[in-house]
Amino acid sequence: MSIEIRVPALGESVTEATIGRWFKKPGEAVKLDEPLVELETDKVTLEVNAPAAGVLGEILVKQGDTVGVNTLLGSLNAGATAPTAASKPVAAPAAAPVSVPAAVPAAAAPVAKVADNGPAVARLVAESGIAPASVAASGKDGRVTKGDMLAAIAARPAAAPALVRVPSPANDGAREERVKMTKLRQTIARRLKEAQSTAAMLTTFNEVDMSAVMALRNQYKDVFEKKHGVKLGFMGFFVKACVQALREVPAVNAEIDGTDIIYKNYYHVGVAVGTDKGLVVPVVRDADTLSIAGVEKAIGDFGKRARDGQLKIEEMQGGTFTISNGGVYGSLMSTPILNAPQSAILGMHKIQERPIAVAGKVEIRPMMYLAVSYDHRIIDGKEAVTFLVRIKEMLENPARLVLDL
Repeated sequence: MSIEIRVPALGESVTEATIGRWFKKPGEAVKLDEPLVELETDKVTLEVNAPAAGVLGEILVKQGDTVGVNTLLGSLNAGATAPTAASKPVAAPAAAPVSVPAAVPAAAAPVAKVADNGPAVARLVAESGIAPASVAASGKDGRVTKGDMLAAIAARPAAAPALVRVPSPANDGAREERVKMTKLRQTIARRLKEAQSTAAMLTTFNEVDMSAVMALRNQYKDVFEKKHGVKLGFMGFFVKACVQALREVPAVNAEIDGTDIIYKNYYHVGVAVGTDKGLVVPVVRDADTLSIAGVEKAIGDFGKRARDGQLKIEEMQGGTFTISNGGVYGSLMSTPILNAPQSAILGMHKIQERPIAVAGKVEIRPMMYLAVSYDHRIIDGKEAVTFLVRIKEMLENPARLVLDL
């Protein structure tokens, strides 16, 4: 029996993907749930698994093709067995790429104001980044229509033309390699540039003495791992410190929607994870309800699955604040870029022993520079500095995290 292999639903606001690679060739045996093809979206890389055991039949799309939701990728001969080496026929070349059908509209965004306007508007909001509240509505009951969104998009100032690359000299050009950017890398580039162009971004710095946290970690790391089955790192402390600071300075956990400020009374903390395909930011949801062990387990699981390309799209959506740890790569200091539409991001850096003054004496302490980049449109300098100082105070006295002080 021949079974069609199609592009599955890709998640909220995602309507197309790029074919990464086929793991099997036509005529090869396939096991149930074995990965068949890799799809790259602008958010994650995911795999389409075999719906049954059998033999891979025809492949209709090739690597690099762009496909929409429900596009036919190929077929699987369920229950068939691969021919033996002696009788195995030569596999026919892959058929020419089929035309890509229109992408299925994405599901409505979770924000009620967007959902009320319908899926077409939700898709345009996700693609353009224009807030519905800033669009002149002409629909019934003040709803924004698709036409309203298209008019707003057309009225935006034209983007500056891309700079044309000057051709390299022949001797240099022969030693260059041109590689097409993946969907994920294109999205990273676009979103980071949009964040710089849209937000009034500013960064404030401080430093934290990591002596107390390191001593606590060294004292309990063995018993902690034995009890919870996960290593005790630093991220658990930082996430819990950030949550307490966010409670005290709610503007840092808010975002701008047109002329409104949306204050989030929940704490979904994104943790930036580097992979060989680019940076992804899975979200630890309701971090305020988790223990340090719970945070460490969540981050450990995200990190492993991010490197394996197994993260789900919904696991990277809805964050209210982000932490980026450049210190794991040796960064001493940096200015992190906002993860829009969030209004702030914390940058952690390398722990390095430095001489500092303590009670009038010079001592060598393990110090870390911290950086908070924030949107000055919504967060004042006083609030940003207060937020960072609170994190510093809690890390230098970890008992505050336990006592909620």
